[in-house]
Amino acid sequence: MAKEEYVRRNREWLEAKAREEGVKALDKGVLYKVIKSGNGSGANPDRGSVVTAHYVGKTINGRTFDSSRGGVAPAFRLRELIPGWVIAMTRMRVGDKWEVYIPAEQGYGRLSQPGIPGGSTLVFEIELLGVS
Repeated sequence: MAKEEYVRRNREWLEAKAREEGVKALDKGVLYKVIKSGNGSGANPDRGSVVTAHYVGKTINGRTFDSSRGGVAPAFRLRELIPGWVIAMTRMRVGDKWEVYIPAEQGYGRLSQPGIPGGSTLVFEIELLGVS
């Protein structure tokens, strides 16, 4: 498939996802669907927070390119992650588990990463376990 065709298909997939029941919009085209809500009073991270989270990352065809499942949940400084994660996680509370849909422009853009072609919409299941 040609690069432009791939990019177009990813955008169309995201546009269709936005119309699905239960899918909500955040800033800059990032979408999410709540899988599980925390207790509502859990900590809410900001850009400078260190977050601990389990996650599974996939492309729109369902191919997993990264996952923390099966191991210890990693800790990340939020401001060092892709913009789509920052946008989503600053709205999450500890205990929340969301499926997050990140347009290429808020992920890796047109740059390819291992297992991720440039122009990819990213699909992450993120469970926020801690904030410090």
